[in-house]
Amino acid sequence: MNFENMTEKEARQQILDAVADYAKKYHCEKKPYEEGQRIPYASRVYDEKEILNLVDSSLEFWLTSGRYTNMFEKKFGEYLGVPYVSIVNSGSSANLLAFMTLTSPLLGDRRIKRGDEVITVAAGFPTTVAPAIQYGAVPVFVDVTIPQYNIDVTRLEEAYSEKTKAVMIAHTLGNPFDLGAVKAFCEKHDLWLVEDNCDALGTTYTINGEEKLTGTIGDIGTSSFYPPHHMTMGEGGAVYTSNPLLHKIIRSMRDWGRECSCPSGVDNSCGHRYDGQYGELPQGYDHKYVYSHLGYNLKPTDMQAAVGCAQLEKFPNFVKRRRENFETLYNGLKDLSDKLILPEPCENSKPSWFGFLITVKEGSGLSRNEMVQEIEREGVQTRMLFSGNILRHPCFDSIRNDDTAYRVVGNLTNTDYIMNNTFWIGVYPGMDEARLDRMIRVIRHAAKQ
Repeated sequence: MNFENMTEKEARQQILDAVADYAKKYHCEKKPYEEGQRIPYASRVYDEKEILNLVDSSLEFWLTSGRYTNMFEKKFGEYLGVPYVSIVNSGSSANLLAFMTLTSPLLGDRRIKRGDEVITVAAGFPTTVAPAIQYGAVPVFVDVTIPQYNIDVTRLEEAYSEKTKAVMIAHTLGNPFDLGAVKAFCEKHDLWLVEDNCDALGTTYTINGEEKLTGTIGDIGTSSFYPPHHMTMGEGGAVYTSNPLLHKIIRSMRDWGRECSCPSGVDNSCGHRYDGQYGELPQGYDHKYVYSHLGYNLKPTDMQAAVGCAQLEKFPNFVKRRRENFETLYNGLKDLSDKLILPEPCENSKPSWFGFLITVKEGSGLSRNEMVQEIEREGVQTRMLFSGNILRHPCFDSIRNDDTAYRVVGNLTNTDYIMNNTFWIGVYPGMDEARLDRMIRVIRHAAKQ
């Protein structure tokens, strides 16, 4: 390419035109499924638009959060119906940020302090509970139900104590927990509710007669944009809320803990950069370097956000395809109910499924491990329900006998059953009829062994 007689705008457009041609040829030509080809549980679904946005962002060379970040936060907030969205560098960072927000002194008596309790479950991903343990709060683990795979709401009152400050739990593989019951419990006891929505983006739940997206019903919602998730930025995540005070804390904690709300590259947007009094600092200390929290730097790059902007345009169809793929798998396996437990959506919900959970029935004569190995040998990728029971993992070895580190309500019978007998397969939107049919045949064959 010769840019000698071009304007910057013309040169950029020539580059992007070439990138579009490249992407269509080398990224977007989809080959038909061939029998025996490996079927992953998840994969990126994209076209030239994501690559164009990524290159467009790179040509600006604004390496931190910028134009695309602002665009994504605005459009994602419009989709969710919430006023405040902050994107971060991962879903795990989103959970860390959501939890740490609730430890802010700005929340007064409702802030979580070390030794306070947070109700959660052990059947899930570790970064839902890790921030509480790392901070010094006490997770209180409640069993889950099968086949919803979410918190047993009948045990909530038993889990409550005078130290309880919050409930922080995930919607399992797109299937929401009973938000009606959990929300009512939180309101009764004046508790914070954090929805880990990383596996459920696009799921809806009807509460008080209104259909709402999960992640927007509690005080804070979190999302992950890791490649296997409902949409992707590569690495990336988001924290969202309708509470302006929580939003202020989220932004502070995300951006080094600073007091100033100026975006990157902007100074003195409030007009009071040098006339405030903060803590024990001298009068007029530069507001841009005042820190009201012990925070982090969890911002994404603008290139991540650029990919997310293109994905967000496709997202409604992603949700539609996930629901259709789930129904196809369910209808193809439902007659195996004497051997397998298939997932059931929570009442009042319309899940945006992340995966299709299968539990081997007690007394069926089947072994989960043998089934999984047979299915994998046949080229269908499987996954466990993440940790199964996080308390059984080596990360708990150092605190397993510490009565002050965590608390368990009753017995985690179903959680352990899931650990031993449950697995899942994918429903991602890139699957087609041939792949779904192959998955059904492989699982049916494995169930007859």
